Amino acid sequence: MTGISPQTSSLRRVVVASLVGTSLEWYDFFLYGSAAALVFNKLFFPTFDPMVGTLLAFTTYAVGFVARPVGGAIAGHFGDRVGRKNVLVATLLLMGVSTFLVGVLPTYGAIGVAAPIVLVALRFLQGLGLGGEWGGAVLMSLEHGPAARRGLAASWPQVGVPMGNLLAAAVLWLMSRLLPNQDFLAWGWRVPFLLSGALIAVGLWIRLGISESPLFVEVEKREATARRPIVDVFREHPRELLVAIGARIGTDVAFYTFSLFILAYVTGTLGLARTTALTAVLVGSACQLVLIPLFGALSDRVGRRPVYLAGAIGAGLWVFAFFALLDTKSFAAIVLATVVALGFHAAMYGPQAAFVAELFATRLRYTGASLGYQIAGVLGGALAPIISIALVRRYHSPLAVCLYVVAALVLTVVALAFAPETRGAEPDAEPLESAASR
Repeated sequence: MTGISPQTSSLRRVVVASLVGTSLEWYDFFLYGSAAALVFNKLFFPTFDPMVGTLLAFTTYAVGFVARPVGGAIAGHFGDRVGRKNVLVATLLLMGVSTFLVGVLPTYGAIGVAAPIVLVALRFLQGLGLGGEWGGAVLMSLEHGPAARRGLAASWPQVGVPMGNLLAAAVLWLMSRLLPNQDFLAWGWRVPFLLSGALIAVGLWIRLGISESPLFVEVEKREATARRPIVDVFREHPRELLVAIGARIGTDVAFYTFSLFILAYVTGTLGLARTTALTAVLVGSACQLVLIPLFGALSDRVGRRPVYLAGAIGAGLWVFAFFALLDTKSFAAIVLATVVALGFHAAMYGPQAAFVAELFATRLRYTGASLGYQIAGVLGGALAPIISIALVRRYHSPLAVCLYVVAALVLTVVALAFAPETRGAEPDAEPLESAASR
């Protein structure tokens, strides 16, 4: 006798599949962002001033965010109509293939302007894959889990973000340490992208072995699946969609400032070695692996909004200390700044998945949660590195970046003020009933 019920065993398999798949997707996505901060300006935009080249590299990075709502809408449509599982397999495959192709892409020196054009196209495909991935992975964990522990269950796919960031930063750090700069720029940067092919194969093998969401199966039995999920989300959940977008924007701006812009700031503005910033991000991401599920579990006890709000306020205050510590050029201070900053982000990100998903009824949850999450990604994460670089270039000070982050977090606080507390909420009864009657 193992003492483990079939339901518990099934939940564990789903959590593992969601965590592994999401980690690999975010590995691919962050790998591109890290490479944009460190090498793409030299390889794909070599004729520009270094700061302008970095800005252009981050612009290609932002294309992935623009594609994410499109991917979320497409995946949400099919995920709410035919199920979550098969959609997740497709998104993982799309992300893996596009990332692998970046690894074999000739640079500007080899094929000229065609290189950055193809780079943008592959980044768009990455965005499509990730746009559909997040919603499905979160819903599979949340909808397999017990109602009283949805915050914890949904937080595990969120762990895929620091896990993917950790993997991307670790592989780039290792290549930076093992290779001289000339070899790293010549071929070393390609190795992490090529590894994606093998990693995605493992993720697909795990993901193909899980069962469909039981809540979606129940909706399907009632013949209550949505015919036009996108239209129905805007008609039935307009306020919830706005709340999800607003709550997400500050979280995204803070995260990409703390984990990605730091790479450009420490290497470009402060003139320190790339391994300094990468190590700080590695340590901070490792701490998030523990903190995100802890804050997700805490939201099951005290509510989603209080935990989320505490993280937003803490991040808004800490951003000033964050840049002050970076400017000391002390390795220990830079690590401390990043660890605390990503700790406050974890307080927002832990309960975020359950909070956003619970705003929408099951029949529209894939589409609603994906649109809310990914639209905010365009307005927050896509623009954050670009705006931050432009602000430092214009004012020669990180203070403007601090004020930008605070403004975004104020928007998050306002959205939370207008949001319902979703812990323990059962939003399905009325929508399902009315859908069935149609």
